[in-house]
Amino acid sequence: MNYKESIDWILKQLPFYHEKGKEAYKPGLDRISNFLKFINSPHKNLKFIHIGGTNGKGSTAHYISSILQESGYKVGLFTSPHFYDFRERIKVNKKKIDKDFITEFTNLNKKNIENNSMSFFELSFGLAVSYFNRNKVDIAIIEVGLGGRLDATNIINPLMSIITNISLDHTEILGDNLKDIAGEKSGIIKKDSITIIGESNNLINNVFINKAKKCNSKIFINAQHENSYSNVLYQEKNISTAIFSIKHLVGFNITEVNILNGIENVELNTGFYGRWSKISDDPKVIIDVAHNNSGFEQLAYQIEREDYKKLYIILGFTKGKKVKELIKYLPIDANLFYTSPKIDRGMKKEELLKNIGKTFNFDGNPRSQFLKVKNIASKNDLIIITGSNFLIKDILK
Repeated sequence: MNYKESIDWILKQLPFYHEKGKEAYKPGLDRISNFLKFINSPHKNLKFIHIGGTNGKGSTAHYISSILQESGYKVGLFTSPHFYDFRERIKVNKKKIDKDFITEFTNLNKKNIENNSMSFFELSFGLAVSYFNRNKVDIAIIEVGLGGRLDATNIINPLMSIITNISLDHTEILGDNLKDIAGEKSGIIKKDSITIIGESNNLINNVFINKAKKCNSKIFINAQHENSYSNVLYQEKNISTAIFSIKHLVGFNITEVNILNGIENVELNTGFYGRWSKISDDPKVIIDVAHNNSGFEQLAYQIEREDYKKLYIILGFTKGKKVKELIKYLPIDANLFYTSPKIDRGMKKEELLKNIGKTFNFDGNPRSQFLKVKNIASKNDLIIITGSNFLIKDILK
Protein backbone atom coordinates (compact mmCIF):
# COMPACT_ATOMS: atom_id res chain seq x y z
CA MET A 1 0.00 0.00 0.00
CA ASN A 2 1.12 3.57 -0.67
CA TYR A 3 0.46 6.36 1.85
CA LYS A 4 -3.06 7.19 0.65
CA GLU A 5 -4.03 3.52 0.64
CA SER A 6 -2.55 3.09 4.14
CA ILE A 7 -4.52 6.04 5.54
CA ASP A 8 -7.73 4.90 3.82
CA TRP A 9 -7.28 1.46 5.35
CA ILE A 10 -6.65 2.92 8.83
CA LEU A 11 -9.64 5.26 8.70
CA LYS A 12 -12.16 3.09 6.86
CA GLN A 13 -11.42 -0.53 7.69
CA LEU A 14 -10.75 -0.45 11.43
CA PRO A 15 -13.41 0.14 14.12
CA PHE A 16 -13.20 3.87 14.81
CA TYR A 17 -14.90 4.96 18.07
CA HIS A 18 -15.35 8.60 17.11
CA GLU A 19 -17.14 7.51 13.94
CA LYS A 20 -18.99 4.40 15.12
CA GLY A 21 -19.38 4.89 18.86
CA LYS A 22 -19.81 2.09 21.39
CA GLU A 23 -19.80 -0.67 18.76
CA ALA A 24 -16.18 0.25 17.94
CA TYR A 25 -15.08 0.46 21.58
CA LYS A 26 -12.83 -2.50 22.39
CA PRO A 27 -11.84 -2.42 26.06
CA GLY A 28 -9.06 -4.56 27.47
CA LEU A 29 -5.31 -4.85 27.11
CA ASP A 30 -4.83 -8.29 25.54
CA ARG A 31 -4.87 -7.15 21.91
CA ILE A 32 -2.53 -4.20 22.41
CA SER A 33 -0.25 -6.28 24.65
CA ASN A 34 0.09 -8.99 22.00
CA PHE A 35 0.59 -6.43 19.25
CA LEU A 36 3.31 -4.54 21.10
CA LYS A 37 5.14 -7.82 21.70
CA PHE A 38 4.83 -8.53 17.98
CA ILE A 39 6.55 -5.21 17.14
CA ASN A 40 9.31 -5.79 19.73
CA SER A 41 7.83 -3.83 22.66
CA PRO A 42 8.88 -0.27 21.70
CA HIS A 43 7.06 1.14 24.74
CA LYS A 44 9.56 -0.48 27.09
CA ASN A 45 12.29 1.87 25.83
CA LEU A 46 10.33 5.04 26.60
CA LYS A 47 9.54 7.36 29.51
CA PHE A 48 5.91 8.42 29.73
CA ILE A 49 3.49 10.92 31.18
CA HIS A 50 -0.04 9.47 31.05
CA ILE A 51 -3.02 11.87 31.04
CA GLY A 52 -6.62 10.88 31.75
CA GLY A 53 -9.75 12.67 32.96
CA THR A 54 -13.04 13.90 31.53
CA ASN A 55 -12.10 17.29 30.09
CA GLY A 56 -8.84 19.08 29.43
CA LYS A 57 -6.68 16.02 28.68
CA GLY A 58 -5.56 17.28 25.29
CA SER A 59 -5.00 20.85 26.48
CA THR A 60 -2.96 19.70 29.47
CA ALA A 61 -0.92 17.38 27.25
CA HIS A 62 -0.09 20.20 24.84
CA TYR A 63 0.90 22.64 27.59
CA ILE A 64 3.17 20.05 29.24
CA SER A 65 4.72 19.21 25.89
CA SER A 66 5.37 22.88 25.16
CA ILE A 67 7.03 23.43 28.57
CA LEU A 68 9.26 20.39 28.09
CA GLN A 69 10.18 21.53 24.59
CA GLU A 70 11.12 24.97 25.93
CA SER A 71 13.35 23.10 28.39
CA GLY A 72 15.25 21.50 25.51
CA TYR A 73 13.66 18.05 25.53
CA LYS A 74 12.49 16.00 22.56
CA VAL A 75 8.84 15.24 23.23
CA GLY A 76 6.48 12.72 21.71
CA LEU A 77 2.80 13.70 21.85
CA PHE A 78 -0.10 11.28 21.31
CA THR A 79 -3.56 12.88 21.44
CA SER A 80 -7.02 12.50 19.94
CA PRO A 81 -9.15 13.20 18.05
CA HIS A 82 -7.73 14.80 14.92
CA PHE A 83 -9.40 17.63 13.05
CA TYR A 84 -8.17 17.41 9.46
CA ASP A 85 -5.32 14.93 9.23
CA PHE A 86 -4.77 11.62 11.05
CA ARG A 87 -1.11 12.61 11.49
CA GLU A 88 -2.16 15.33 13.98
CA ARG A 89 -2.51 12.54 16.57
CA ILE A 90 1.20 11.68 16.64
CA LYS A 91 3.83 14.41 16.84
CA VAL A 92 7.44 14.88 17.88
CA ASN A 93 8.10 18.51 18.85
CA LYS A 94 5.12 19.70 16.75
CA LYS A 95 6.22 17.79 13.62
CA LYS A 96 3.53 15.35 12.56
CA ILE A 97 4.44 11.70 12.07
CA ASP A 98 6.19 11.01 8.75
CA LYS A 99 3.99 9.67 5.98
CA ASP A 100 6.66 7.13 5.04
CA PHE A 101 6.66 5.72 8.57
CA ILE A 102 2.89 5.20 8.46
CA THR A 103 3.17 3.42 5.11
CA GLU A 104 6.03 1.22 6.29
CA PHE A 105 4.28 0.39 9.57
CA THR A 106 0.94 -0.55 8.02
CA ASN A 107 2.51 -2.68 5.29
CA LEU A 108 4.59 -4.58 7.84
CA ASN A 109 1.77 -5.12 10.34
CA LYS A 110 -1.50 -5.10 8.39
CA LYS A 111 -1.97 -8.86 8.51
CA ASN A 112 -1.35 -9.06 12.25
CA ILE A 113 -3.68 -6.12 12.93
CA GLU A 114 -6.49 -7.69 10.92
CA ASN A 115 -5.97 -11.19 12.34
CA ASN A 116 -6.20 -9.81 15.87
CA SER A 117 -9.26 -7.64 15.16
CA MET A 118 -7.58 -4.53 16.52
CA SER A 119 -9.40 -1.23 16.77
CA PHE A 120 -8.44 2.05 15.12
CA PHE A 121 -7.28 3.42 18.47
CA GLU A 122 -5.15 0.37 19.29
CA LEU A 123 -3.39 0.65 15.94
CA SER A 124 -2.90 4.41 16.44
CA PHE A 125 -1.32 3.90 19.85
CA GLY A 126 0.95 1.10 18.62
CA LEU A 127 2.00 3.30 15.72
CA ALA A 128 2.72 6.19 18.10
CA VAL A 129 4.97 4.33 20.53
CA SER A 130 6.82 2.71 17.65
CA TYR A 131 7.41 6.15 16.10
CA PHE A 132 8.49 7.70 19.40
CA ASN A 133 10.94 4.84 19.94
CA ARG A 134 12.36 5.24 16.42
CA ASN A 135 12.85 8.97 17.11
CA LYS A 136 14.39 8.39 20.55
CA VAL A 137 12.22 10.96 22.32
CA ASP A 138 13.21 12.02 25.83
CA ILE A 139 9.65 11.58 27.03
CA ALA A 140 6.28 10.69 25.49
CA ILE A 141 3.03 12.29 26.60
CA ILE A 142 0.09 9.96 26.12
CA GLU A 143 -3.56 11.03 26.26
CA VAL A 144 -6.00 8.33 27.37
CA GLY A 145 -8.58 7.45 24.74
CA LEU A 146 -11.60 6.57 26.87
CA GLY A 147 -11.78 5.83 30.58
CA GLY A 148 -8.44 4.56 31.81
CA ARG A 149 -8.47 1.12 33.39
CA LEU A 150 -9.26 -0.74 30.15
CA ASP A 151 -7.92 1.82 27.67
CA ALA A 152 -5.28 0.57 25.24
CA THR A 153 -2.82 3.20 26.46
CA ASN A 154 -2.90 1.68 29.96
CA ILE A 155 -0.28 -0.86 28.93
CA ILE A 156 2.43 1.69 29.77
CA ASN A 157 4.21 2.28 33.09
CA PRO A 158 4.52 6.07 33.28
CA LEU A 159 6.71 8.27 35.44
CA MET A 160 3.59 10.29 36.14
CA SER A 161 -0.16 9.74 35.79
CA ILE A 162 -2.35 12.84 35.59
CA ILE A 163 -6.13 12.88 36.05
CA THR A 164 -7.34 16.33 35.01
CA ASN A 165 -10.89 16.24 36.42
CA ILE A 166 -13.99 14.07 36.64
CA SER A 167 -17.47 14.82 35.31
CA LEU A 168 -20.21 12.91 33.54
CA ASP A 169 -19.36 11.73 30.02
CA HIS A 170 -19.55 8.39 28.19
CA THR A 171 -21.88 7.24 30.96
CA GLU A 172 -23.04 4.24 28.90
CA ILE A 173 -19.50 2.85 29.17
CA LEU A 174 -17.89 4.34 32.29
CA GLY A 175 -20.83 4.56 34.69
CA ASP A 176 -23.53 7.10 35.49
CA ASN A 177 -22.05 8.59 38.66
CA LEU A 178 -18.80 10.35 39.54
CA LYS A 179 -17.45 7.58 41.80
CA ASP A 180 -17.81 4.92 39.13
CA ILE A 181 -16.20 7.15 36.52
CA ALA A 182 -13.40 8.07 38.93
CA GLY A 183 -12.83 4.35 39.55
CA GLU A 184 -12.34 3.75 35.83
CA LYS A 185 -10.10 6.79 35.41
CA SER A 186 -8.00 5.82 38.46
CA GLY A 187 -6.90 2.72 36.56
CA ILE A 188 -4.00 4.71 35.09
CA ILE A 189 -2.39 5.10 38.54
CA LYS A 190 0.64 2.81 38.53
CA LYS A 191 3.05 1.27 41.00
CA ASP A 192 5.89 3.46 42.33
CA SER A 193 4.88 6.40 40.13
CA ILE A 194 3.70 9.95 40.76
CA THR A 195 -0.03 10.73 40.58
CA ILE A 196 -1.39 14.21 39.93
CA ILE A 197 -5.07 15.08 40.43
CA GLY A 198 -5.81 18.31 38.56
CA GLU A 199 -8.94 19.31 40.49
CA SER A 200 -9.82 18.51 44.07
CA ASN A 201 -13.29 17.05 44.57
CA ASN A 202 -14.27 15.91 48.07
CA LEU A 203 -16.77 13.43 46.62
CA ILE A 204 -14.10 11.40 44.84
CA ASN A 205 -10.66 12.37 46.18
CA ASN A 206 -10.59 9.19 48.27
CA VAL A 207 -11.03 7.03 45.18
CA PHE A 208 -7.68 8.31 43.92
CA ILE A 209 -5.98 8.42 47.32
CA ASN A 210 -6.89 4.78 48.04
CA LYS A 211 -5.74 3.61 44.62
CA ALA A 212 -2.46 5.51 44.97
CA LYS A 213 -1.85 3.88 48.37
CA LYS A 214 -2.37 0.41 46.87
CA CYS A 215 0.13 1.25 44.13
CA ASN A 216 2.65 2.94 46.41
CA SER A 217 2.25 6.01 44.21
CA LYS A 218 2.96 9.49 45.56
CA ILE A 219 -0.21 11.49 45.05
CA PHE A 220 -0.56 15.27 44.81
CA ILE A 221 -3.93 17.01 44.55
CA ASN A 222 -4.03 20.46 42.98
CA ALA A 223 -6.28 22.34 45.39
CA GLN A 224 -5.38 25.86 44.24
CA HIS A 225 -5.27 26.99 40.64
CA GLU A 226 -2.86 29.47 39.11
CA ASN A 227 -4.45 32.43 37.36
CA SER A 228 -3.93 34.92 34.53
CA TYR A 229 -1.96 32.80 32.09
CA SER A 230 -4.69 32.78 29.44
CA ASN A 231 -7.57 34.96 28.27
CA VAL A 232 -9.59 31.75 27.92
CA LEU A 233 -11.10 31.16 31.36
CA TYR A 234 -11.40 27.38 31.23
CA GLN A 235 -7.81 26.99 30.07
CA GLU A 236 -6.62 28.40 33.40
CA LYS A 237 -7.45 25.07 35.05
CA ASN A 238 -5.61 23.09 32.39
CA ILE A 239 -2.60 25.38 32.54
CA SER A 240 -2.62 25.10 36.32
CA THR A 241 -2.69 21.30 36.09
CA ALA A 242 0.18 21.36 33.60
CA ILE A 243 2.33 23.62 35.80
CA PHE A 244 1.47 21.66 38.96
CA SER A 245 2.44 18.44 37.19
CA ILE A 246 5.71 19.82 35.80
CA LYS A 247 6.73 20.99 39.28
CA HIS A 248 6.36 17.41 40.58
CA LEU A 249 8.09 15.73 37.64
CA VAL A 250 11.34 14.13 38.75
CA GLY A 251 14.50 13.89 36.65
CA PHE A 252 13.96 16.84 34.31
CA ASN A 253 15.59 20.25 34.47
CA ILE A 254 12.83 22.82 34.02
CA THR A 255 13.02 26.50 35.02
CA GLU A 256 10.29 29.07 35.72
CA VAL A 257 11.25 30.79 32.47
CA ASN A 258 10.75 27.49 30.59
CA ILE A 259 7.29 27.22 32.15
CA LEU A 260 6.25 30.76 31.22
CA ASN A 261 7.59 30.40 27.67
CA GLY A 262 5.93 27.01 27.32
CA ILE A 263 2.53 28.44 28.23
CA GLU A 264 2.95 31.45 25.97
CA ASN A 265 4.24 29.47 22.97
CA VAL A 266 1.94 26.43 23.15
CA GLU A 267 0.49 26.95 19.66
CA LEU A 268 3.90 27.62 18.12
CA ASN A 269 5.51 24.61 19.84
CA THR A 270 2.74 22.02 19.45
CA GLY A 271 0.19 23.13 16.86
CA PHE A 272 -2.44 23.29 19.62
CA TYR A 273 -5.89 23.94 18.12
CA GLY A 274 -9.63 23.68 18.63
CA ARG A 275 -10.10 25.06 22.16
CA TRP A 276 -11.60 28.54 21.84
CA SER A 277 -9.63 29.02 18.64
CA LYS A 278 -10.36 32.19 16.66
CA ILE A 279 -10.45 31.48 12.93
CA SER A 280 -11.54 34.87 11.63
CA ASP A 281 -12.64 38.43 12.44
CA ASP A 282 -15.42 40.58 11.04
CA PRO A 283 -17.37 38.80 12.38
CA LYS A 284 -15.39 36.99 15.05
CA VAL A 285 -15.66 33.21 14.57
CA ILE A 286 -14.63 30.82 17.33
CA ILE A 287 -14.36 27.04 17.22
CA ASP A 288 -14.48 25.01 20.41
CA VAL A 289 -14.73 21.24 20.92
CA ALA A 290 -17.03 21.35 23.98
CA HIS A 291 -19.24 18.25 23.88
CA ASN A 292 -20.37 17.42 27.43
CA ASN A 293 -21.94 19.17 30.44
CA SER A 294 -18.69 20.36 31.93
CA GLY A 295 -17.44 21.56 28.55
CA PHE A 296 -20.61 23.55 27.86
CA GLU A 297 -20.57 25.05 31.35
CA GLN A 298 -17.00 26.28 30.78
CA LEU A 299 -17.96 27.52 27.32
CA ALA A 300 -20.76 29.58 28.86
CA TYR A 301 -18.36 31.16 31.36
CA GLN A 302 -16.09 32.19 28.52
CA ILE A 303 -18.95 33.67 26.49
CA GLU A 304 -19.78 35.90 29.49
CA ARG A 305 -16.34 37.50 29.11
CA GLU A 306 -16.83 38.35 25.44
CA ASP A 307 -18.08 41.61 23.93
CA TYR A 308 -20.51 41.21 21.04
CA LYS A 309 -23.70 42.65 19.64
CA LYS A 310 -25.42 39.39 18.71
CA LEU A 311 -24.40 35.81 19.47
CA TYR A 312 -24.80 32.98 16.96
CA ILE A 313 -23.98 29.40 17.96
CA ILE A 314 -23.76 26.59 15.40
CA LEU A 315 -24.28 23.23 17.09
CA GLY A 316 -23.77 19.67 15.92
CA PHE A 317 -23.65 16.56 18.07
CA THR A 318 -23.01 12.85 17.97
CA LYS A 319 -25.83 10.42 18.67
CA GLY A 320 -26.86 9.92 22.27
CA LYS A 321 -25.92 13.35 23.55
CA LYS A 322 -28.50 14.91 25.91
CA VAL A 323 -28.77 18.13 23.94
CA LYS A 324 -31.38 19.75 26.16
CA GLU A 325 -29.01 19.46 29.14
CA LEU A 326 -26.14 20.97 27.17
CA ILE A 327 -27.88 23.98 25.66
CA LYS A 328 -29.30 25.06 29.03
CA TYR A 329 -25.82 26.44 29.79
CA LEU A 330 -25.92 28.79 26.81
CA PRO A 331 -27.08 32.43 27.06
CA ILE A 332 -30.81 32.94 26.64
CA ASP A 333 -30.27 35.53 23.91
CA ALA A 334 -28.08 33.20 21.81
CA ASN A 335 -29.30 32.45 18.29
CA LEU A 336 -28.95 28.67 17.92
CA PHE A 337 -28.43 26.98 14.57
CA TYR A 338 -28.23 23.18 14.36
CA THR A 339 -26.58 20.84 11.90
CA SER A 340 -25.35 17.25 11.76
CA PRO A 341 -21.70 16.09 11.59
CA LYS A 342 -21.07 14.06 8.43
CA ILE A 343 -20.27 10.78 10.18
CA ASP A 344 -22.29 7.68 11.03
CA ARG A 345 -22.64 8.91 14.61
CA GLY A 346 -23.83 12.37 13.62
CA MET A 347 -27.11 13.27 15.36
CA LYS A 348 -29.79 13.74 12.73
CA LYS A 349 -32.77 16.10 12.80
CA GLU A 350 -35.17 13.45 14.12
CA GLU A 351 -33.09 12.78 17.24
CA LEU A 352 -32.54 16.50 17.78
CA LEU A 353 -36.32 17.03 17.69
CA LYS A 354 -36.83 14.36 20.36
CA ASN A 355 -34.12 16.02 22.45
CA ILE A 356 -35.22 19.62 22.12
CA GLY A 357 -38.97 19.15 21.79
CA LYS A 358 -39.61 22.29 19.74
CA THR A 359 -38.92 23.74 16.34
CA PHE A 360 -35.36 24.87 15.62
CA ASN A 361 -33.22 26.14 12.77
CA PHE A 362 -31.63 23.11 11.09
CA ASP A 363 -29.57 22.47 7.99
CA GLY A 364 -28.09 19.00 7.53
CA ASN A 365 -25.13 20.45 5.66
CA PRO A 366 -22.69 22.00 8.20
CA ARG A 367 -20.93 24.16 5.62
CA SER A 368 -24.23 25.52 4.30
CA GLN A 369 -25.45 26.31 7.81
CA PHE A 370 -22.24 28.17 8.61
CA LEU A 371 -22.45 30.28 5.43
CA LYS A 372 -26.07 31.21 6.26
CA VAL A 373 -25.07 32.39 9.71
CA LYS A 374 -22.04 34.27 8.43
CA ASN A 375 -24.21 36.08 5.87
CA ILE A 376 -26.64 37.40 8.48
CA ALA A 377 -24.02 38.28 11.12
CA SER A 378 -22.54 41.77 11.34
CA LYS A 379 -18.91 42.62 12.08
CA ASN A 380 -19.64 43.17 15.81
CA ASP A 381 -21.33 39.80 16.28
CA LEU A 382 -19.85 36.57 17.61
CA ILE A 383 -20.19 33.16 15.93
CA ILE A 384 -19.30 30.00 17.85
CA ILE A 385 -19.05 26.54 16.30
CA THR A 386 -19.26 23.75 18.88
CA GLY A 387 -20.66 20.37 19.95
CA SER A 388 -18.33 18.07 18.01
CA ASN A 389 -14.81 18.20 16.62
CA PHE A 390 -16.14 16.80 13.33
CA LEU A 391 -17.99 20.05 12.62
CA ILE A 392 -14.68 21.85 12.25
CA LYS A 393 -13.60 19.78 9.28
CA ASP A 394 -17.13 19.74 7.83
CA ILE A 395 -17.46 23.52 8.01
CA LEU A 396 -13.95 24.77 7.31
CA LYS A 397 -12.77 22.07 4.88
